[in-house]
Amino acid sequence: MGASCCHEVKFEGMDPRYKRALILVIIINAAMFLIEMPMGFVGQSQALKADALDFLGDTFTYALSLYVIGKAGTLRAKAALFKGLSLSAMGLWVLGSTIYTVFYLQQPAAGIMGSVGAAALAANLASVFLLMRFKDGDANVRSVWLCSRNDAIGNVMVMVAASGVWVSGTGWPDLIVAGIMASIFLSGSFQIIRQASHELAHHRTAAAE
Repeated sequence: MGASCCHEVKFEGMDPRYKRALILVIIINAAMFLIEMPMGFVGQSQALKADALDFLGDTFTYALSLYVIGKAGTLRAKAALFKGLSLSAMGLWVLGSTIYTVFYLQQPAAGIMGSVGAAALAANLASVFLLMRFKDGDANVRSVWLCSRNDAIGNVMVMVAASGVWVSGTGWPDLIVAGIMASIFLSGSFQIIRQASHELAHHRTAAAE
């Protein structure tokens, strides 16, 4: 997304329907973290743990997004920048833990991965449906949409990994998918950071004039 988009923002979150949708999405993400993280340990799946961590991160970042709605443009841009940096940290953690697990490879439980992944996919598709009409906007709004979209993609990948584990009888598909999910986190974070940085610079320039 180019820098020029920052001068053409059409939506900043000031809509009661958006706020209600965001509250529902926060509840969905918090509930799925409480379900998926324990099952990730039970099923010994790095992909499930990565996805659960994503649900937790989204819970906090969406709450931050809700808080800054209606606040000054500089504050909204800083919040989006913080979310982008947090997503980068999460991606690096997932990548590092996946590399570590390569040396202590365990075969995850494909049945647990598939069933929990399906539940997570349903939750994220519900979130995407709730937020779809609000996908275009400033960095704060855009970051919420990108996270939800990436989550749904990640859940499909978890189910693909579960199928791979079941077919191959090894844990490699799980680790490969966890690594790909880390790259998706990092890619999304770069998009958020880039737009937030452009918006922050724009607001500072406007304030100085």
